Amino acid sequence: MHAETYFQEVVKVAQGIDLAQVEKLAAELAALRERGGRLFFIGVGGSAGNCGHAVNDFRKLCGIEAYAPTDNVSELTARTNDEGWETVFAAWLKVSKGNKDDAVFVFSVGGGNLEKNVSANIVAGLKEAKLRGMKVFGVVGRDGGYTKQVGDCVVVVPTVDAARITPHTEAFHAVVWHCLVSHPVLQQLATKW
Repeated sequence: MHAETYFQEVVKVAQGIDLAQVEKLAAELAALRERGGRLFFIGVGGSAGNCGHAVNDFRKLCGIEAYAPTDNVSELTARTNDEGWETVFAAWLKVSKGNKDDAVFVFSVGGGNLEKNVSANIVAGLKEAKLRGMKVFGVVGRDGGYTKQVGDCVVVVPTVDAARITPHTEAFHAVVWHCLVSHPVLQQLATKW
């Protein structure tokens, strides 16, 4: 039965999460808020949808100034049309004057891989972030790709079945960020329910 298999895999993924990395990420985000830094969430596809939701939670519950470039459809499509899809995140960080107080937070299944031409815009965005002295955080799947290679604090969602890397990774983006926004060092405003 598929549902039984799937939820058994969910348990295995949860048991395999590096909890020390999650705690480190909470501390890094608390430090970012303390120094007045901004948090830029980047991701594509379903991960982009997760970015918009996470922005709400980090702003509302944790008092962290946060943005998701993918939420600005007008700018995103104008840049894609005029300059190319690969440029969208790097250009956003340039115009936003990303700096050493800020951080990029990646939600991605693969984390970006130029050799395979996957999520080249994430790779370009992270290169721009590093040039600007920004920290790089993430929740990614597989081996973490470029995000894991250059990241300061990255949680890799364990692969328990290659056929379901995407659904488990994208689901655990939400599990990890909800853990963070409810963490005592981050949460400032209680949820209504």
